[in-house]
Amino acid sequence: MTATTGTSGRRETVESSTTSLQARRRALRVRRLRRGWVALALIVPAALFYGVFVLRPLALTFQYSFYDWNGVTEATWVGWDNYTRLLHDDEMLGSIFNALELIIYFSFVPVILGLFTAATIRKFAMSRLAVVSRTVLFLPQVIPLVAAGIMWTWLMASDGVINQTLRAVGLGALARPWLGDFDAALPAVGVIGAWVALGLCMLLLLAGMTKIDPALFEAARIDGAGAIREFFSITLPSLKQEIGVCVSVTVIAALASFDIIYISTQGGPGNSTLVPGLEIYYLAFFSREIGQASALAVAFMVLVLAIIWPIQRLTRDAD
Repeated sequence: MTATTGTSGRRETVESSTTSLQARRRALRVRRLRRGWVALALIVPAALFYGVFVLRPLALTFQYSFYDWNGVTEATWVGWDNYTRLLHDDEMLGSIFNALELIIYFSFVPVILGLFTAATIRKFAMSRLAVVSRTVLFLPQVIPLVAAGIMWTWLMASDGVINQTLRAVGLGALARPWLGDFDAALPAVGVIGAWVALGLCMLLLLAGMTKIDPALFEAARIDGAGAIREFFSITLPSLKQEIGVCVSVTVIAALASFDIIYISTQGGPGNSTLVPGLEIYYLAFFSREIGQASALAVAFMVLVLAIIWPIQRLTRDAD
């Protein structure tokens, strides 16, 4: 009798434990389901916005690229003719080559200068001079690009500050209308882009330098390494990810440049500073060639992805 009572008691305990465990599992499932619905409710508005204002225009741009359409009358199917014309049109190809050349000024120059500037500021990072330097260099990122374009247009005018300074120091032979000269206009625009991007690159690289273990520099000094050896052996390899971010952001800025060029040169003189963004704008809204503008936009998007993807692959693994 006692054994029977003990057995049934244990059975009731096991059943009670099983019931309690099942109840906890059900409660956990309910909580997870509730969290999933909450997350879905937060994601859906953003996903709808992204689909309507990003994915749908991309799909329509790809669709329009196969038509000859002026935006008003009925569109005519032309197949791949818009893309074929793109490969043989000197003006459109020239705009792409100009954008590729701007990568030198918008990306390589600010990244290289940002590296050396950040390394210099890091040596006196806690001083007031470092705070002032960071603020002054980052200020162009705060200024709207339209305002920056207008300011530099005044500086580079025939009677602007730059030419006046050159004449004052006896270098008047070098003075020229920088944004109106066929040979100097694109490099002049590149200088504006480099000025804008330098502060961002400097700040990103300086932030990356703060995560480097100071013990590495101490060990290098003990081994007799100088400042240059420290930079190339420790600092530079440790900033692989930050350099990748800087290069990616600035390359995209160079390829997608529009504001500064539209304000300062509008693609001139001639087509010496014409870039794809500006060419797409002219084709779509002035020439009313929606299909050709869409084809150029699609081809340019593919080009941007083809350039950015290897950069991301090379800098993905920092270790």
